[in-house]
Amino acid sequence: MQQKWGIRGMAVAPHSLASESALAVLREGGNALEAMIAAAATIAVVYPHMNSIGGDSFWVIHSPGKAMGGIDACGAAAGLATKQWYAERGITTSIPFRGAIAANTVAGTISGWGAAQQLSKQGLGGKLPLSRLLADAIHYAEAGVPVTFSQSNLTAKKRAELIDVPGFAETFLVDGKAPEVGSIFKQERLAKTLRQISRKGTEDYYRGDLAELIAKELTEIGSPLRLTDLHRHQAKLIDPLELKHSMGNVYNMTPPTQGVVSLMIIGILDQLNLKRFKVDSAEYVHHCVEATKQAFMIRDKYVTDPAYMTKHAQSFLSPAFLKKLAKNIDPQKALPWGQGKGPADTIWMGVIDGNGNCVSFIQSIYHEFGAGIVLPKSGVNWQNRGCSFSLDPKTLNHLEPYRKPFHTLNPAMAIFKDGRSMVYGTMGGDGQPQTQCAVFTRTATYGLDPQDAISRPRWLLGRTWGQTSDSLKLESRFSPWVAKELYALGHEIEMLDAFDETVGHAGCIIRDPSGTLHGGWDPRSDGAVSAF
Repeated sequence: MQQKWGIRGMAVAPHSLASESALAVLREGGNALEAMIAAAATIAVVYPHMNSIGGDSFWVIHSPGKAMGGIDACGAAAGLATKQWYAERGITTSIPFRGAIAANTVAGTISGWGAAQQLSKQGLGGKLPLSRLLADAIHYAEAGVPVTFSQSNLTAKKRAELIDVPGFAETFLVDGKAPEVGSIFKQERLAKTLRQISRKGTEDYYRGDLAELIAKELTEIGSPLRLTDLHRHQAKLIDPLELKHSMGNVYNMTPPTQGVVSLMIIGILDQLNLKRFKVDSAEYVHHCVEATKQAFMIRDKYVTDPAYMTKHAQSFLSPAFLKKLAKNIDPQKALPWGQGKGPADTIWMGVIDGNGNCVSFIQSIYHEFGAGIVLPKSGVNWQNRGCSFSLDPKTLNHLEPYRKPFHTLNPAMAIFKDGRSMVYGTMGGDGQPQTQCAVFTRTATYGLDPQDAISRPRWLLGRTWGQTSDSLKLESRFSPWVAKELYALGHEIEMLDAFDETVGHAGCIIRDPSGTLHGGWDPRSDGAVSAF
Protein backbone atom coordinates (compact mmCIF):
# COMPACT_ATOMS: atom_id res chain seq x y z
CA MET A 1 0.00 0.00 0.00
CA GLN A 2 1.54 3.29 -1.16
CA GLN A 3 1.48 6.54 0.76
CA LYS A 4 -0.54 9.43 -0.69
CA TRP A 5 1.10 12.64 -1.93
CA GLY A 6 -0.20 16.19 -2.20
CA ILE A 7 0.85 19.84 -2.27
CA ARG A 8 -2.26 22.02 -1.80
CA GLY A 9 -3.95 20.14 1.02
CA MET A 10 -4.43 16.73 2.59
CA ALA A 11 -6.92 15.08 4.94
CA VAL A 12 -7.03 11.64 6.55
CA ALA A 13 -10.01 10.00 8.26
CA PRO A 14 -11.21 6.49 9.16
CA HIS A 15 -14.08 6.86 6.67
CA SER A 16 -13.31 7.99 3.13
CA LEU A 17 -16.36 10.28 2.87
CA ALA A 18 -15.11 12.35 5.82
CA SER A 19 -11.71 12.90 4.23
CA GLU A 20 -13.44 13.81 0.95
CA SER A 21 -15.62 16.36 2.79
CA ALA A 22 -12.48 17.99 4.16
CA LEU A 23 -10.82 17.97 0.74
CA ALA A 24 -13.86 19.58 -0.92
CA VAL A 25 -13.65 22.48 1.53
CA LEU A 26 -9.92 22.87 0.89
CA ARG A 27 -10.58 22.93 -2.87
CA GLU A 28 -13.06 25.78 -2.33
CA GLY A 29 -10.38 27.84 -0.60
CA GLY A 30 -11.22 26.83 2.94
CA ASN A 31 -8.51 26.43 5.55
CA ALA A 32 -7.60 23.43 7.70
CA LEU A 33 -9.98 24.41 10.52
CA GLU A 34 -12.93 24.78 8.17
CA ALA A 35 -12.05 21.50 6.48
CA MET A 36 -11.96 19.73 9.82
CA ILE A 37 -15.39 21.06 10.84
CA ALA A 38 -16.77 19.58 7.62
CA ALA A 39 -15.00 16.28 8.24
CA ALA A 40 -16.19 16.20 11.86
CA ALA A 41 -19.80 16.68 10.81
CA THR A 42 -19.60 14.07 8.07
CA ILE A 43 -17.89 11.43 10.22
CA ALA A 44 -20.59 11.87 12.87
CA VAL A 45 -23.14 10.79 10.26
CA VAL A 46 -21.30 8.16 8.21
CA TYR A 47 -19.51 6.37 11.09
CA PRO A 48 -22.26 6.42 13.74
CA HIS A 49 -20.97 3.45 15.75
CA MET A 50 -17.75 5.35 16.46
CA ASN A 51 -18.91 8.91 17.20
CA SER A 52 -21.81 11.36 17.02
CA ILE A 53 -22.80 14.95 17.75
CA GLY A 54 -23.75 13.67 21.20
CA GLY A 55 -20.08 13.28 22.15
CA ASP A 56 -16.95 15.24 22.99
CA SER A 57 -13.94 16.38 20.95
CA PHE A 58 -10.45 17.84 21.28
CA TRP A 59 -8.35 19.83 18.83
CA VAL A 60 -4.62 20.57 18.57
CA ILE A 61 -3.97 23.39 16.09
CA HIS A 62 -0.89 25.00 14.57
CA SER A 63 -0.30 27.76 12.04
CA PRO A 64 3.23 28.54 10.80
CA GLY A 65 4.80 31.35 12.78
CA LYS A 66 2.15 31.25 15.49
CA ALA A 67 1.91 29.64 18.92
CA MET A 68 0.36 26.21 19.26
CA GLY A 69 -3.30 26.14 20.19
CA GLY A 70 -5.99 23.74 21.23
CA ILE A 71 -9.69 23.37 21.92
CA ASP A 72 -11.13 21.42 24.83
CA ALA A 73 -14.70 20.60 23.79
CA CYS A 74 -15.37 18.19 26.63
CA GLY A 75 -18.60 18.36 28.62
CA ALA A 76 -18.84 18.17 32.39
CA ALA A 77 -21.04 16.01 34.59
CA ALA A 78 -24.62 17.10 35.19
CA GLY A 79 -25.48 19.13 38.26
CA LEU A 80 -27.72 16.24 39.37
CA ALA A 81 -25.02 13.61 38.79
CA THR A 82 -24.21 12.69 42.38
CA LYS A 83 -23.64 9.48 44.27
CA GLN A 84 -26.99 10.08 46.00
CA TRP A 85 -28.83 10.46 42.67
CA TYR A 86 -27.56 7.05 41.59
CA ALA A 87 -28.22 5.49 45.01
CA GLU A 88 -31.85 6.60 44.76
CA ARG A 89 -32.01 4.51 41.59
CA GLY A 90 -30.48 1.46 43.24
CA ILE A 91 -26.96 2.02 41.88
CA THR A 92 -24.23 2.07 44.52
CA THR A 93 -21.18 0.32 43.06
CA SER A 94 -20.53 1.60 39.53
CA ILE A 95 -22.26 3.69 36.88
CA PRO A 96 -23.85 1.50 34.18
CA PHE A 97 -22.32 1.62 30.71
CA ARG A 98 -25.64 1.88 28.88
CA GLY A 99 -29.00 3.63 29.02
CA ALA A 100 -30.16 7.10 30.02
CA ILE A 101 -28.52 7.00 33.45
CA ALA A 102 -25.17 6.53 31.69
CA ALA A 103 -25.79 9.76 29.74
CA ASN A 104 -24.62 12.01 32.57
CA THR A 105 -22.19 14.44 30.89
CA VAL A 106 -22.81 17.29 28.45
CA ALA A 107 -21.90 16.58 24.83
CA GLY A 108 -19.26 19.17 23.99
CA THR A 109 -18.25 18.51 20.40
CA ILE A 110 -20.64 20.99 18.74
CA SER A 111 -19.14 23.76 20.88
CA GLY A 112 -15.74 22.73 19.55
CA TRP A 113 -16.95 23.17 15.98
CA GLY A 114 -18.10 26.67 16.90
CA ALA A 115 -14.83 27.57 18.59
CA ALA A 116 -12.88 26.28 15.60
CA GLN A 117 -14.95 28.39 13.20
CA GLN A 118 -14.29 31.48 15.31
CA LEU A 119 -10.54 30.78 15.31
CA SER A 120 -10.71 30.23 11.57
CA LYS A 121 -12.34 33.59 10.98
CA GLN A 122 -10.14 35.53 13.39
CA GLY A 123 -6.75 34.03 12.60
CA LEU A 124 -6.90 32.39 9.19
CA GLY A 125 -9.38 34.50 7.25
CA GLY A 126 -11.98 31.77 7.09
CA LYS A 127 -15.11 32.80 5.18
CA LEU A 128 -17.11 29.65 4.50
CA PRO A 129 -20.49 29.65 6.29
CA LEU A 130 -21.48 26.87 8.66
CA SER A 131 -24.21 25.87 6.21
CA ARG A 132 -21.51 24.97 3.68
CA LEU A 133 -19.35 23.14 6.21
CA LEU A 134 -22.27 20.94 7.31
CA ALA A 135 -23.72 20.44 3.83
CA ASP A 136 -22.21 17.00 3.21
CA ALA A 137 -23.24 15.73 6.63
CA ILE A 138 -26.81 16.93 6.12
CA HIS A 139 -26.97 15.27 2.71
CA TYR A 140 -25.65 11.94 3.99
CA ALA A 141 -28.09 12.00 6.92
CA GLU A 142 -31.07 12.79 4.66
CA ALA A 143 -30.28 10.74 1.56
CA GLY A 144 -28.42 8.01 3.36
CA VAL A 145 -24.96 6.49 3.22
CA PRO A 146 -23.79 2.94 2.41
CA VAL A 147 -23.26 0.88 5.56
CA THR A 148 -19.61 -0.11 6.09
CA PHE A 149 -18.47 -3.53 7.24
CA SER A 150 -17.29 -1.93 10.49
CA GLN A 151 -20.76 -0.51 11.24
CA SER A 152 -22.61 -3.69 10.29
CA ASN A 153 -20.25 -5.97 12.18
CA LEU A 154 -20.20 -3.89 15.35
CA THR A 155 -23.97 -3.41 15.31
CA ALA A 156 -24.40 -7.17 15.18
CA LYS A 157 -21.96 -7.67 18.06
CA LYS A 158 -23.68 -5.09 20.28
CA ARG A 159 -27.28 -5.82 19.28
CA ALA A 160 -28.19 -7.99 22.28
CA GLU A 161 -26.65 -5.51 24.71
CA LEU A 162 -28.34 -2.44 23.22
CA ILE A 163 -31.61 -3.56 21.64
CA ASP A 164 -33.71 -2.51 24.65
CA VAL A 165 -32.00 0.87 25.16
CA PRO A 166 -34.38 3.72 24.14
CA GLY A 167 -33.98 4.66 20.49
CA PHE A 168 -31.24 2.18 19.57
CA ALA A 169 -33.24 -0.43 17.66
CA GLU A 170 -35.33 2.18 15.88
CA THR A 171 -32.21 3.98 14.68
CA PHE A 172 -29.56 1.36 14.06
CA LEU A 173 -31.40 -1.91 13.34
CA VAL A 174 -33.38 -3.05 10.31
CA ASP A 175 -36.19 -5.44 11.17
CA GLY A 176 -34.43 -6.10 14.44
CA LYS A 177 -31.12 -6.98 12.80
CA ALA A 178 -27.88 -5.21 11.96
CA PRO A 179 -28.00 -3.47 8.57
CA GLU A 180 -26.30 -5.27 5.71
CA VAL A 181 -23.01 -4.01 4.30
CA GLY A 182 -23.73 -1.66 1.40
CA SER A 183 -27.35 -1.04 2.36
CA ILE A 184 -28.45 2.59 2.67
CA PHE A 185 -28.52 4.00 6.20
CA LYS A 186 -30.56 7.17 6.74
CA GLN A 187 -30.89 9.45 9.78
CA GLU A 188 -33.64 11.93 8.94
CA ARG A 189 -34.06 13.25 12.50
CA LEU A 190 -30.35 13.91 12.77
CA ALA A 191 -30.45 15.67 9.41
CA LYS A 192 -33.04 18.13 10.75
CA THR A 193 -30.90 18.77 13.81
CA LEU A 194 -27.80 19.41 11.71
CA ARG A 195 -29.79 21.69 9.41
CA GLN A 196 -30.97 23.71 12.41
CA ILE A 197 -27.38 24.04 13.65
CA SER A 198 -26.30 25.16 10.18
CA ARG A 199 -28.98 27.89 10.22
CA LYS A 200 -28.83 29.08 13.82
CA GLY A 201 -25.23 28.30 14.72
CA THR A 202 -23.57 25.99 17.19
CA GLU A 203 -24.79 28.03 20.16
CA ASP A 204 -28.32 26.80 19.50
CA TYR A 205 -27.24 23.36 20.73
CA TYR A 206 -26.55 24.79 24.19
CA ARG A 207 -28.57 27.96 24.58
CA GLY A 208 -31.31 27.98 21.93
CA ASP A 209 -34.39 26.16 20.78
CA LEU A 210 -32.39 23.02 20.07
CA ALA A 211 -31.00 23.06 23.61
CA GLU A 212 -34.51 23.19 25.03
CA LEU A 213 -35.58 20.23 22.88
CA ILE A 214 -32.51 18.16 23.77
CA ALA A 215 -32.83 18.89 27.48
CA LYS A 216 -36.50 17.92 27.42
CA GLU A 217 -35.72 14.66 25.62
CA LEU A 218 -32.91 13.78 28.04
CA THR A 219 -35.09 14.47 31.06
CA GLU A 220 -37.99 12.42 29.74
CA ILE A 221 -35.91 9.29 29.15
CA GLY A 222 -34.28 9.48 32.60
CA SER A 223 -30.91 11.22 32.17
CA PRO A 224 -29.69 13.54 34.97
CA LEU A 225 -28.80 16.22 32.39
CA ARG A 226 -30.88 19.40 32.39
CA LEU A 227 -31.09 22.61 30.38
CA THR A 228 -28.95 24.42 32.96
CA ASP A 229 -26.13 21.94 32.26
CA LEU A 230 -26.24 22.78 28.57
CA HIS A 231 -26.38 26.51 29.34
CA ARG A 232 -23.20 26.48 31.41
CA HIS A 233 -21.12 24.61 28.85
CA GLN A 234 -18.43 26.41 26.83
CA ALA A 235 -15.58 25.09 24.72
CA LYS A 236 -12.24 26.10 26.20
CA LEU A 237 -9.18 27.37 24.34
CA ILE A 238 -6.06 25.77 25.80
CA ASP A 239 -2.28 25.62 25.36
CA PRO A 240 -1.37 22.01 24.52
CA LEU A 241 1.21 20.03 26.47
CA GLU A 242 4.69 20.09 24.94
CA LEU A 243 7.46 17.48 24.94
CA LYS A 244 10.98 18.60 24.07
CA HIS A 245 12.14 15.66 21.96
CA SER A 246 15.59 15.20 20.45
CA MET A 247 14.01 15.51 16.99
CA GLY A 248 11.75 18.49 17.75
CA ASN A 249 8.70 19.43 19.78
CA VAL A 250 5.72 17.12 20.18
CA TYR A 251 2.32 18.33 21.35
CA ASN A 252 -0.79 16.76 22.78
CA MET A 253 -3.95 17.57 24.71
CA THR A 254 -4.07 18.57 28.36
CA PRO A 255 -6.00 16.70 31.08
CA PRO A 256 -8.64 15.45 31.53
CA THR A 257 -7.24 13.54 28.54
CA GLN A 258 -4.32 11.12 28.62
CA GLY A 259 -2.33 13.27 26.19
CA VAL A 260 0.46 13.47 28.73
CA VAL A 261 0.70 9.67 28.64
CA SER A 262 1.31 9.61 24.89
CA LEU A 263 4.03 12.23 25.27
CA MET A 264 5.62 10.46 28.25
CA ILE A 265 5.96 7.20 26.32
CA ILE A 266 7.90 8.71 23.44
CA GLY A 267 9.82 10.91 25.90
CA ILE A 268 10.95 7.83 27.86
CA LEU A 269 11.95 6.07 24.64
CA ASP A 270 13.92 9.16 23.59
CA GLN A 271 15.91 8.79 26.82
CA LEU A 272 16.62 5.14 25.94
CA ASN A 273 17.90 5.77 22.39
CA LEU A 274 15.30 3.49 20.82
CA LYS A 275 16.99 3.54 17.41
CA ARG A 276 19.65 1.09 18.61
CA PHE A 277 16.99 -1.62 18.21
CA LYS A 278 15.71 -2.86 14.88
CA VAL A 279 12.23 -1.59 14.11
CA ASP A 280 9.52 -4.14 14.96
CA SER A 281 11.99 -6.37 16.76
CA ALA A 282 11.22 -7.93 20.14
CA GLU A 283 13.56 -5.39 21.77
CA TYR A 284 11.70 -2.52 20.09
CA VAL A 285 8.26 -3.75 21.15
CA HIS A 286 9.45 -4.64 24.66
CA HIS A 287 10.83 -1.15 25.33
CA CYS A 288 7.71 0.51 23.88
CA VAL A 289 5.47 -1.64 26.08
CA GLU A 290 7.57 -1.10 29.21
CA ALA A 291 7.57 2.66 28.61
CA THR A 292 3.79 2.43 28.32
CA LYS A 293 3.55 0.73 31.71
CA GLN A 294 5.59 3.49 33.34
CA ALA A 295 3.39 6.19 31.80
CA PHE A 296 0.16 4.38 32.68
CA MET A 297 1.18 4.20 36.33
CA ILE A 298 1.55 7.99 36.40
CA ARG A 299 -1.76 8.38 34.58
CA ASP A 300 -3.66 6.18 37.02
CA LYS A 301 -2.18 8.01 40.00
CA TYR A 302 -2.56 11.62 38.87
CA VAL A 303 -4.50 12.33 35.65
CA THR A 304 -8.06 13.56 36.05
CA ASP A 305 -10.01 16.80 35.65
CA PRO A 306 -7.19 19.39 35.95
CA ALA A 307 -9.18 21.25 38.61
CA TYR A 308 -8.63 18.22 40.86
CA MET A 309 -5.02 17.35 39.98
CA THR A 310 -2.28 17.70 42.59
CA LYS A 311 0.49 18.07 40.00
CA HIS A 312 0.63 19.90 36.69
CA ALA A 313 0.73 17.50 33.74
CA GLN A 314 3.58 19.42 32.10
CA SER A 315 5.82 18.51 35.05
CA PHE A 316 5.70 14.86 33.97
CA LEU A 317 7.43 15.82 30.72
CA SER A 318 10.61 17.26 32.22
CA PRO A 319 13.81 15.51 31.07
CA ALA A 320 14.75 14.67 34.66
CA PHE A 321 11.42 12.99 35.38
CA LEU A 322 11.44 11.06 32.10
CA LYS A 323 15.01 9.92 32.74
CA LYS A 324 13.94 8.62 36.14
CA LEU A 325 11.13 6.59 34.57
CA ALA A 326 13.44 5.29 31.85
CA LYS A 327 15.73 3.85 34.52
CA ASN A 328 12.83 1.74 35.81
CA ILE A 329 12.74 -0.27 32.58
CA ASP A 330 14.47 -3.64 32.65
CA PRO A 331 15.59 -4.59 29.12
CA GLN A 332 15.56 -8.27 30.10
CA LYS A 333 12.28 -8.56 31.97
CA ALA A 334 8.67 -7.41 31.62
CA LEU A 335 7.13 -5.57 34.55
CA PRO A 336 3.99 -7.32 35.87
CA TRP A 337 0.82 -5.63 34.66
CA GLY A 338 -2.68 -5.37 36.10
CA GLN A 339 -5.69 -3.73 34.53
CA GLY A 340 -6.01 -0.83 32.15
CA LYS A 341 -8.77 1.72 31.69
CA GLY A 342 -10.86 -0.49 29.43
CA PRO A 343 -12.74 0.03 26.15
CA ALA A 344 -13.34 3.22 24.22
CA ASP A 345 -14.65 4.09 20.78
CA THR A 346 -13.42 7.10 18.89
CA ILE A 347 -12.34 8.59 15.58
CA TRP A 348 -9.15 10.58 14.88
CA MET A 349 -8.71 12.79 11.81
CA GLY A 350 -6.00 15.11 10.53
CA VAL A 351 -5.84 17.98 8.04
CA ILE A 352 -2.96 20.10 6.72
CA ASP A 353 -3.76 22.80 4.18
CA GLY A 354 -1.57 24.34 1.50
CA ASN A 355 -0.44 27.13 3.81
CA GLY A 356 0.82 24.67 6.40
CA ASN A 357 -2.03 25.10 8.87
CA CYS A 358 -2.35 21.84 10.82
CA VAL A 359 -5.22 20.28 12.76
CA SER A 360 -5.16 17.08 14.79
CA PHE A 361 -8.70 16.23 15.88
CA ILE A 362 -10.48 13.52 17.86
CA GLN A 363 -14.20 12.99 18.47
CA SER A 364 -15.85 10.32 20.58
CA ILE A 365 -18.92 8.91 22.34
CA TYR A 366 -16.73 6.61 24.51
CA HIS A 367 -18.08 3.03 24.15
CA GLU A 368 -19.52 1.72 20.88
CA PHE A 369 -22.75 3.70 20.28
CA GLY A 370 -22.10 5.60 23.54
CA ALA A 371 -24.89 5.20 26.08
CA GLY A 372 -26.90 3.55 23.30
CA ILE A 373 -29.76 6.02 23.64
CA VAL A 374 -30.96 7.99 20.62
CA LEU A 375 -33.13 11.00 21.45
CA PRO A 376 -36.56 10.59 19.79
CA LYS A 377 -36.92 13.97 18.02
CA SER A 378 -33.40 15.34 17.64
CA GLY A 379 -31.95 11.93 16.66
CA VAL A 380 -28.84 12.48 18.78
CA ASN A 381 -26.98 9.39 20.02
CA TRP A 382 -25.61 10.47 23.43
CA GLN A 383 -22.22 9.56 24.86
CA ASN A 384 -21.58 7.50 28.01
CA ARG A 385 -18.27 9.16 28.86
CA GLY A 386 -19.45 9.69 32.42
CA CYS A 387 -19.49 5.96 33.17
CA SER A 388 -15.73 6.38 33.59
CA PHE A 389 -16.49 8.15 36.89
CA SER A 390 -16.28 6.14 40.10
CA LEU A 391 -18.96 6.25 42.81
CA ASP A 392 -16.24 5.76 45.42
CA PRO A 393 -15.23 9.21 46.75
CA LYS A 394 -11.78 7.84 47.68
CA THR A 395 -10.81 7.21 44.04
CA LEU A 396 -9.02 9.61 41.72
CA ASN A 397 -11.88 10.05 39.22
CA HIS A 398 -14.87 10.06 41.53
CA LEU A 399 -18.17 11.54 40.42
CA GLU A 400 -19.02 15.11 41.36
CA PRO A 401 -21.41 17.60 39.74
CA TYR A 402 -19.79 19.69 36.99
CA ARG A 403 -16.59 17.64 37.08
CA LYS A 404 -15.03 16.64 33.76
CA PRO A 405 -14.58 12.91 33.17
CA PHE A 406 -11.25 11.28 32.41
CA HIS A 407 -10.74 10.98 28.65
CA THR A 408 -8.60 8.52 26.72
CA LEU A 409 -8.82 10.93 23.77
CA ASN A 410 -5.62 12.67 22.72
CA PRO A 411 -4.83 14.21 19.31
CA ALA A 412 -1.08 14.55 18.59
CA MET A 413 1.14 16.83 16.55
CA ALA A 414 4.90 17.23 16.05
CA ILE A 415 7.02 20.11 14.74
CA PHE A 416 10.46 18.75 13.85
CA LYS A 417 13.77 20.58 13.94
CA ASP A 418 14.24 19.98 10.20
CA GLY A 419 11.10 22.00 9.43
CA ARG A 420 8.63 19.15 8.95
CA SER A 421 5.26 19.15 10.67
CA MET A 422 3.19 16.06 11.42
CA VAL A 423 -0.35 15.37 12.61
CA TYR A 424 -1.10 11.86 13.81
CA GLY A 425 -3.45 9.92 16.05
CA THR A 426 -5.82 7.01 16.43
CA MET A 427 -8.88 5.70 18.25
CA GLY A 428 -8.87 2.96 20.85
CA GLY A 429 -8.84 3.68 24.60
CA ASP A 430 -5.64 2.37 26.19
CA GLY A 431 -4.43 1.63 22.69
CA GLN A 432 -4.27 5.30 21.69
CA PRO A 433 -0.93 6.14 23.34
CA GLN A 434 0.52 2.83 22.16
CA THR A 435 -0.47 3.27 18.52
CA GLN A 436 0.72 6.87 18.66
CA CYS A 437 4.02 5.49 19.91
CA ALA A 438 4.21 3.09 16.97
CA VAL A 439 3.37 5.77 14.39
CA PHE A 440 5.70 8.38 15.90
CA THR A 441 8.72 6.14 16.43
CA ARG A 442 8.40 4.46 13.04
CA THR A 443 8.19 7.80 11.20
CA ALA A 444 10.35 10.08 13.35
CA THR A 445 12.94 7.68 14.78
CA TYR A 446 13.21 5.16 11.95
CA GLY A 447 12.32 7.37 9.00
CA LEU A 448 9.50 5.23 7.58
CA ASP A 449 6.85 6.83 5.43
CA PRO A 450 3.44 7.37 7.10
CA GLN A 451 1.68 4.57 5.23
CA ASP A 452 4.35 2.01 6.07
CA ALA A 453 4.38 3.13 9.71
CA ILE A 454 0.61 2.61 9.98
CA SER A 455 0.31 -0.58 7.94
CA ARG A 456 3.03 -2.51 9.78
CA PRO A 457 1.86 -4.92 12.51
CA ARG A 458 0.95 -3.34 15.84
CA TRP A 459 0.69 -4.36 19.45
CA LEU A 460 -1.68 -3.54 22.30
CA LEU A 461 -1.10 -3.88 26.02
CA GLY A 462 -4.38 -4.28 27.89
CA ARG A 463 -7.97 -3.68 26.92
CA THR A 464 -9.67 -1.53 24.37
CA TRP A 465 -12.96 -1.73 22.49
CA GLY A 466 -14.14 -5.30 21.96
CA GLN A 467 -11.52 -6.75 24.36
CA THR A 468 -11.64 -7.82 28.00
CA SER A 469 -8.17 -9.28 28.62
CA ASP A 470 -5.10 -7.32 29.75
CA SER A 471 -2.54 -9.37 27.83
CA LEU A 472 0.02 -8.05 25.35
CA LYS A 473 -1.73 -8.53 22.02
CA LEU A 474 0.23 -8.86 18.78
CA GLU A 475 -1.06 -8.84 15.24
CA SER A 476 -0.16 -12.13 13.59
CA ARG A 477 2.05 -10.46 10.98
CA PHE A 478 4.77 -10.07 13.60
CA SER A 479 7.48 -12.69 13.18
CA PRO A 480 6.86 -15.79 15.34
CA TRP A 481 10.31 -15.19 16.79
CA VAL A 482 9.23 -11.78 18.07
CA ALA A 483 6.31 -13.36 19.95
CA LYS A 484 8.56 -16.07 21.39
CA GLU A 485 11.18 -13.57 22.54
CA LEU A 486 8.56 -11.33 24.15
CA TYR A 487 7.07 -14.34 25.93
CA ALA A 488 10.55 -15.23 27.19
CA LEU A 489 10.86 -11.72 28.60
CA GLY A 490 7.75 -12.34 30.70
CA HIS A 491 4.97 -10.85 28.55
CA GLU A 492 1.61 -12.62 28.46
CA ILE A 493 1.11 -12.94 24.71
CA GLU A 494 -2.19 -13.11 22.83
CA MET A 495 -2.27 -13.19 19.02
CA LEU A 496 -4.71 -11.15 16.94
CA ASP A 497 -5.70 -11.28 13.28
CA ALA A 498 -3.28 -9.99 10.66
CA PHE A 499 -5.08 -6.62 10.37
CA ASP A 500 -7.18 -6.30 13.51
CA GLU A 501 -9.08 -3.08 14.27
CA THR A 502 -8.63 -3.83 17.96
CA VAL A 503 -5.31 -1.99 17.62
CA GLY A 504 -7.08 1.14 16.39
CA HIS A 505 -7.69 3.22 13.28
CA ALA A 506 -4.60 5.38 12.87
CA GLY A 507 -3.72 8.20 10.49
CA CYS A 508 -0.74 10.44 9.78
CA ILE A 509 0.15 13.39 7.55
CA ILE A 510 3.63 14.91 7.23
CA ARG A 511 4.38 18.25 5.57
CA ASP A 512 7.93 18.82 4.37
CA PRO A 513 9.54 22.32 4.38
CA SER A 514 9.06 22.37 0.59
CA GLY A 515 5.28 22.15 1.11
CA THR A 516 5.05 18.54 -0.06
CA LEU A 517 2.46 16.53 1.84
CA HIS A 518 2.50 12.77 2.33
CA GLY A 519 0.14 10.72 4.42
CA GLY A 520 -1.10 7.32 5.38
CA TRP A 521 -4.44 5.79 6.45
CA ASP A 522 -5.24 2.66 8.36
CA PRO A 523 -6.19 -0.42 6.31
CA ARG A 524 -7.94 -1.66 9.47
CA SER A 525 -10.56 1.08 8.96
CA ASP A 526 -12.87 2.21 6.14
CA GLY A 527 -10.74 5.32 5.75
CA ALA A 528 -8.68 7.15 3.18
CA VAL A 529 -6.18 9.92 2.60
CA SER A 530 -7.53 12.62 0.29
CA ALA A 531 -5.17 15.16 -1.29
CA PHE A 532 -4.66 17.56 -4.16
